[in-house]
Amino acid sequence: MARVCQLTGKVPVGGHKVSHSNIKTKRRFLPNLQTKRFFLAEEDKWVTLKLSTEAIRTINKRGLYNVVKELRARGEKI
Repeated sequence: MARVCQLTGKVPVGGHKVSHSNIKTKRRFLPNLQTKRFFLAEEDKWVTLKLSTEAIRTINKRGLYNVVKELRARGEKI
């Protein structure tokens, strides 16, 4: 599976590693992704999502059911 957050859509971005002597070499900045299981009480089942830590905070704030509803409306298979 790709390194993409299922909720926010965060993906790796490119950039430079800069040494002390200011030599630049290519590198990738990866999003902080976590595989997390949530219990969806409305459907009485577990849901596994690959999320960034920002998305986990969003779920804590808005509620899991609302987020899952939004993902399904977007066409995500959950």
